[in-house]
Amino acid sequence: MNFKRILYFLWHFYRAEGSNILLDPYLMCKKTRRLRGKMAEICRHDSALLKEIINGINLGFRECEFQFRNRRWNCTALRKSMRKILMRDTRETGFVNAITSAGVTYAVTKACTLGNLIECSCDRSHSRRNGGQPQMVNAVTAVAALERQQAAYEKINTTNVAKRGRGKNRRGRLLKNIKFPEGEWEWGGCSDNVNFGFRHSRVFLDSRYRRRSDLRTMVKLHNNRAGRLTIRDSMRLECKCHGLSGSCTVKTCWLKMPPFREVAARLRDKFDRASKVILRNDGNSYMPEIETLKQPTKYDLVYSDDSPDFCEPNMRTGSVGTQERECNATSLSSDSCEQLCCNRGYKHRIVSEWINCKCVFKWCCEVTCEKCLEKREINTCL
Repeated sequence: MNFKRILYFLWHFYRAEGSNILLDPYLMCKKTRRLRGKMAEICRHDSALLKEIINGINLGFRECEFQFRNRRWNCTALRKSMRKILMRDTRETGFVNAITSAGVTYAVTKACTLGNLIECSCDRSHSRRNGGQPQMVNAVTAVAALERQQAAYEKINTTNVAKRGRGKNRRGRLLKNIKFPEGEWEWGGCSDNVNFGFRHSRVFLDSRYRRRSDLRTMVKLHNNRAGRLTIRDSMRLECKCHGLSGSCTVKTCWLKMPPFREVAARLRDKFDRASKVILRNDGNSYMPEIETLKQPTKYDLVYSDDSPDFCEPNMRTGSVGTQERECNATSLSSDSCEQLCCNRGYKHRIVSEWINCKCVFKWCCEVTCEKCLEKREINTCL
């Protein structure tokens, strides 16, 4: 094998191995002799945490399929197709990296709240007692407490001084979605420990790439972080009233993550606004391909390769085409027959299906239904 063929093989191996971690999360742990630090500890001694990480990756892929079910690229679960997608650096790759990073953050954080991991629990840093008395706060003191906590977390986990300098803007982003109740209330309940999930998502998904400075690596780490930030900055405050006869004498509040579908929808919107970037002359950072566009923030998604149109099957790009996909003839959106079928036309047919109908609830726990024959119009792309 000549030198050029060796380089070609190593290049494809490197790209394929990086993509397979999402498709086969155990791949990272199969090479435990080469692992060091926290990554090695997770693989060798923390099967419960590894299980939640894998659950998070699967959660991300399932939600990706749901968010793109009506588009030309439908985030297909076909392994060969997804592997090709992950080996490139397109807008679709950026979304997959962001949604799986968010999924890992979400799953690990939820496991802490449910008590499924011995090394973490709820975040009770705000509900500490002072002299045995409840810690009563209002909107002003609650914001100050959250800012102090997040500043301390950033100081521990961020080494880039420039990034720390932008902390004030980031904390404003974190708090803008939280609606605080009027008057005084008590920190309590079981707040989601999102910082623990954030940290372990980063350890598992980012650790292999931190020492590299090529454009593809920078874009991947950026999108991974954007996914995690979408979880953290979507936290909301939930409250419960206590008192006689339904009164609200005391109100207890805690921080909670939103449903993951809501997070995925926000990432899908970021996908639609993603910025194409190129490497700067310094070789250590990137900039928008179009100079007149503003620099993407850490919350945005970025990419460096143009996407295929996904109209026709193409094994090289991972496109499975849109033939036989069901479309909506009356829609003006991405699921329309015109867009989904790429102007090839579509086939119209009427099918008859037996469905449950005239359902009746019977006390206590039984629902009885009749079977009805229903006709449905189906359009499929040619």
